[in-house]
This record gives sequence, structure tokens and C-alpha cells, in this order.
Amino acid sequence: MNWRLAVVLSCGLLVGTAGCQASTAGSDSLEEPAAKPRIVATTSLIGDALSRVASDRIELRVLLPPGADPHSFQSSPQDAAAVAKAQLVFINGFGLEEGLLETVASIAGSVPLVSISEGIEPRVLEVGEGEHGDAGAADPHVWLDPTNVMVWIENARAALTSLDPGGADYYGANAAAYQAELEGLDAWIRSEVERIPPANRELVTDHDNLGYFAARYRFTVVGAVIPAYSTLARPSAQEIAELERAIARYEVPALFVGVAVNPVLSAQIAQDLGVDLVPLYTDSLSIPGGPAATYLQMMQYTVRAIVEALTIR
Repeated sequence: MNWRLAVVLSCGLLVGTAGCQASTAGSDSLEEPAAKPRIVATTSLIGDALSRVASDRIELRVLLPPGADPHSFQSSPQDAAAVAKAQLVFINGFGLEEGLLETVASIAGSVPLVSISEGIEPRVLEVGEGEHGDAGAADPHVWLDPTNVMVWIENARAALTSLDPGGADYYGANAAAYQAELEGLDAWIRSEVERIPPANRELVTDHDNLGYFAARYRFTVVGAVIPAYSTLARPSAQEIAELERAIARYEVPALFVGVAVNPVLSAQIAQDLGVDLVPLYTDSLSIPGGPAATYLQMMQYTVRAIVEALTIR
């Protein structure tokens, strides 16, 4: 399969196939194992995808800890050191890591930055939507449609294989197995959503992050507390008033807020209108052992929460 790495801010370099060669200390010495490819992922979601493709064949460092907001996260000196030593750095793309990407790119130098979302057609904020300079901006929250994560998995497989050709069969088998699980997840979500009457499939969120989910599973996004793709934007009093009117007009019973987002403003609106404030895992996984420690668990948790909130009105 012909495939070109998506290299962002890295002078157009392609990943080479050098490195990871076994070495010997002498003619009668045992062959030493090849060093594992050093890989960095910006978010826990990307890290989870890479783990499903590569398992323990790579040395993986994830920059954002569970629960961190990818829009506002700032890197640490330890993160910088990991990026500088990496052979590949995987980013989400579409401007998600806005507080991190410029720093990572400058540290990485000649290390390729691979956009794992390469090939996904982004949603674009139309002119006239929102008032935060986002018109024409791409929506980075692609993972909330599992079919987009299928694209992630293929991109991860291809990039890792290019770096480590000896692992081609291993990466390919893992990717194929996980693709089947993602297809099952998509079917399960469709089945769960069918429990919600079509007239009740209306979403209000803390920021505009459920667009891909809504498009895939036929929801309407009534509005967002922050009418922008980034949590760094700040809504005006007029925008909040318009949102409150929309919630009342559509009789929306719940306001969904991501656990990685400051909930204060959303909580105040929910209290003022007498609607439920429902936490979702949307932009980050939970800690290991938590309710959303993997992508599959995150989507199951989020879908169950949405269905429970909207089924009875």
C-alpha cells in the first residue's frame, strides 16, 4: 500500500527505516535485542490507539495525563526530553493541541510529527457560527466517531511499519483485530441510540465537541456553553442568553460536560434552568482502572450517559 506520512511543521521529512538493528559484541557473543522504537503521543486517546497497534513492541510516552484538557495543556521539561529523543511524535491534528503544538514542534527539530487524523474529512465551522474567530476552523474532535478512529489505526499501522519494517506483520495483525472491535463498537452505539426517541436526540455541550458523534448517530447539537471548538474561548453574555433560550425552547433535559473541562459555567446554567449536568469522558481517558481507561470504555461510558439522560423526558 502506498502511503505517505503526514508530516506537520517538520520540514517535509519522511520517516526512514534505519535503526532498530540488532548488534553483536563479538563473533561468539549472543545477539542483543533491537531497541524498541521510541514513540511519543500527545493525548491519552492517541496513546491508546498506538498501544492497540504496537502493544509492547514500542517504547511509548504520552504527554497529556488522564483528565487533562488537550486545548490548554502545557508541556513539562520531562515532556520536552521525551520529544527530543523520540523517533516519531503522533499528534491529533486540526489544531487540537493548541497550547502544546508549537513547543513540541520546536523541540522535535527533525523528528517527524505525524498527524494521526490524516485523511479524515474535518467538520468546519461555517461563517456566521460562533463569535470567537473560529469561522473556517476544523473541528479536531474526530475520535468521537469510531469510524474516524479506524482511520487512526490504519495511519498508526502504516507509520510504525515504515519506521520498523520488521514489525509489519505484528502491526498489521493487531490493527486488523482492533478494527473489528471498532466496527462492533459502532454497531453497539447505533443499537443504544435507537433507545432514544428521535425527537429527544438533542445535545447541549460545554464546548462544540460532539459534532462528529452527532453526525454519525443522527443527533442535533442545540448549542454549546462555549460556541467554539476550543475550551480556551470565552462566551459572551449574549451567547449564554441565546443558549439558555434554546435549552428552554427545545426542552433539553441535560447539559453534557466533559470531565477535562472546568464545569463552573455549565453548572451555573444547568442550575438556573433546572436541567441535569451530566459528566462525559470526551477529550481524555480516565486513569487506569477508572470507568474510561480505554477508548472502547470511554465511548461506552459516554453513550450510556447520553442515552440515560435523553431516554426519559
